[in-house]
Amino acid sequence: MRLDASRSDSRCFWLWVCGTATAALLMITSSAAADSSPSKLPPSGAASCSGCHAPAAVAGTVPAIAGLPAQEIAAAMMAFRADQRPSTVMNRIAKGFTDEEIRAIADWLASRQDQAAKP
Repeated sequence: MRLDASRSDSRCFWLWVCGTATAALLMITSSAAADSSPSKLPPSGAASCSGCHAPAAVAGTVPAIAGLPAQEIAAAMMAFRADQRPSTVMNRIAKGFTDEEIRAIADWLASRQDQAAKP
């Protein structure tokens, strides 16, 4: 089989295109993986907190909790779960979480400094 120059050039061109596309895809994927670190993605159940607990800038009667210390958030959730802290709905919500889930939610909410109250 004889290869002529145009066929060889075409093959090199397509190898270059495929290699460049693969490199770009790997860069995009690794960048997306870095952005999905545990502190940026909410643990199961945490995303619904913002339905009532708005950022500090727009907080109403329900207190803003983003940016509070994790220990404070976890202690409140555990007190709600044990019916040791009065509430309208938080006691029922907190009963749906294990200790580990409460700590994960508290850690994530505490890391949300971008939504915390400014002194």
